[in-house]
Amino acid sequence: MRATARQLGSPLTQKFCLKSSRRPFQYRAEINVTKNCPQQFQSAFAPRKRLEHAMSVSATTATTAATTAATTASSTSTAASSLTSSDFLTLLVSELQNQNPLDPTSTTDFVNQLASYANFDSQTTLNSNMSALTTSFNSLMTLNSANYIGHTIEATGDTGTLQNGEIEFGYSLTSAAKNVTLTVSDSSGNTVWTGSGTTTSGDNSFTWDGTKTDGTQLSDGGQYTLSVTATDSSGASVYDSTTVSGTVTSVDFSSSTLKLLIGNTSVSSADVVGVTS
Repeated sequence: MRATARQLGSPLTQKFCLKSSRRPFQYRAEINVTKNCPQQFQSAFAPRKRLEHAMSVSATTATTAATTAATTASSTSTAASSLTSSDFLTLLVSELQNQNPLDPTSTTDFVNQLASYANFDSQTTLNSNMSALTTSFNSLMTLNSANYIGHTIEATGDTGTLQNGEIEFGYSLTSAAKNVTLTVSDSSGNTVWTGSGTTTSGDNSFTWDGTKTDGTQLSDGGQYTLSVTATDSSGASVYDSTTVSGTVTSVDFSSSTLKLLIGNTSVSSADVVGVTS
């Protein structure tokens, strides 16, 4: 647009131009004005000034909103364990709604965020499925463990309950021993019986009949521990491990680890090495 001398009401004395580089196109206005520019000409600049002011306020508002959204996203990330798929989408939409119109989110960043959402959603679904599978597996293990009741098991351990006047122990030697000493102690650590055992390499069995060294018969229900000392001809230890056998009377589901009860003795199902009818 060009303002002439007639429109301004005085001779031409000065020329200047306006150029905007913040718009998607170049707009150049060349205007001739006088030193004493009339009020009507000054009002011609008002719409442009109002537009620039509005754009400045809009940009500032958008920047503030984007900062707020980023702060919210940062706070949420500290509680990632509680972040849901809905929360993720809410943050993504908020970012789009509050992005700076003068510096919008790039296509690459947006695609990366969508890919992150897809991975997050897949991981959430997988975790949920694995949790359900674990619950089902634990329920199956609980049901199957009931089949142990009434059966005789052999489990790794050195403590058993006196049932029907006896406890069946087993011990393993890494090689043939020259001397094997067996010691049975009560729950208080007091020795109630001491004797010798077989010296064969590998698995050996020992059934204690519940009698003390002096011949006194102990009653059922007590818990007793077997200690094995085995040495070869050079005096080196050849003892390996001890097992206990007994009939499962009940199953304990109260803890995270399944427990089988042989009388008053608790045995982890993971320690069971054999089952007989």
